[in-house]
Order: sequence, then structure tokens, then C-alpha cells
Amino acid sequence: MKNNYIKVTYMLIMVLMVTSACVSKKDMIYFQNEEAVKNALLNEYAPKIQTDDLLSIFVSAEDVESSNPFNLYEGGQGAAQRPINYLVTPNGMITFPVLGEIKVAGFTTNELKALLISKLTLYIKKPIVTIRLENFRISVLGEVKSPGAFSILNEQVSIPEALALAGDLTIQGKRKNILLLRKNGDQMESIRLDLTDKSIFKSPYYYLAQNDILYVEPNRAKVNSSAIGTTSSLISIATAVLSLVLILTR
Repeated sequence: MKNNYIKVTYMLIMVLMVTSACVSKKDMIYFQNEEAVKNALLNEYAPKIQTDDLLSIFVSAEDVESSNPFNLYEGGQGAAQRPINYLVTPNGMITFPVLGEIKVAGFTTNELKALLISKLTLYIKKPIVTIRLENFRISVLGEVKSPGAFSILNEQVSIPEALALAGDLTIQGKRKNILLLRKNGDQMESIRLDLTDKSIFKSPYYYLAQNDILYVEPNRAKVNSSAIGTTSSLISIATAVLSLVLILTR
């Protein structure tokens, strides 16, 4: 009888160790089917200007004096002054020097640049316009090594790049069910993405927009460990049970 108790307890310990260590390869490896990934064509993407965006717009020309009226600075004009940023209003407009109110929401920065150049040619010979999104940030939360908000300088970041900024997923992160939250006008979109599927390269959400949020859910093992303790704790409990059985069956 004593030996039976010992055998059963040891079997329980082994089952706990094996089941906790078993992880499917398909659940862990990114971008499966390497040959298909090699031939994947990425969709062209440029972020659209949204309400509440901050735009840096600078106008220049061969004749510097002619471009001065179109550049505003904090505290007035001057090379030592800091250029102001333009806040996109709730109705998608900015007020630009001389040109007045301009609808900018829904444009890419390149599209807005072309629009401004067409308007400025009435006042300036060969105008040059530089536009930058000053508030392009994304957030990565959940089961990653370094969650947080990240500023993007080049206004383009893919999902793998965003996760790399956050230190990649932890071993407990669910790779097949990444949640992307994106503001679309007055609505919030929620999109589910599978990092193990090569089709992510063709997804219209492969590149992130400003203010996007990526959330990595914990896998079942992490959820279970939060509820009943870690695997090591379970093994310790099983070992304690074994010790108790040995004492009681002496």
C-alpha cells in the first residue's frame, strides 16, 4: 500500500512537469513557411493625418525672404526661435499663415505637401515644404519584456518592429492572437493578428498608425500560474504531499 502511494505521487509530479514543459512549436515560431515569407510583397503604407495630430510644417524657397510669412515661430520670427506646431482641430483643419484654414485630416503627409505646394506657388517661386508628424507614437502592452509607449521618428513602423522596441514577446505571450486597437474617426477598431501566420505581411494592418495600441495576451500557462501558482510551486506542493504520505504510511 505504501509503495502504491509513492508511485501515484511520483506520477503526479511527472505529469505536472511534463504538461508544464509541453509547448507546441506552432504556437511559438513566427512567420511560418519560410519560402512563402521570402516572396511576400508588403503593402505600401503611409499614415493618414488625424484629429489632434501635431504637424510640423516648414516652408522654404530659393528666395528666403518670400517664404518667411509662411513660417511661424514661438515668440515671433527668427532663426533662433522654435517653429510652432499645428494642432489638427476636431473638424480636421489647421489654420496656416496667409492661406487660412486648410482641411488636412485624411491626407498623408506627402499628399498634404503636394496640396500646400500647389497653393504656395501663387505666392512663392518653387516652394519647398517639409512636413512631419510630431506625435507619432505607438503603445505595446501585455506579455512583452518592456511594455510602454514609443515615439517613431520616421512615421512608419511595422508590427514586428514595434514588438522589437518592446523587447519582443515573453515566453508567456500568445503569438496567435495579438490585439491591435486603432482609432478610426470616432470609433475604435479592434483587430486580431497571428504572428505565426505568414499572411500577416499582406495584412493592411502590418504597418501601424499613430496612436495604435498592441496588446499581447498571456497564454494559458501564464493565466493558470496566476490562478494557482507557478509550476515550481505545484511541484513543491506535490513533494510535500509525498512527504506526508511517507510519514502517514510508516
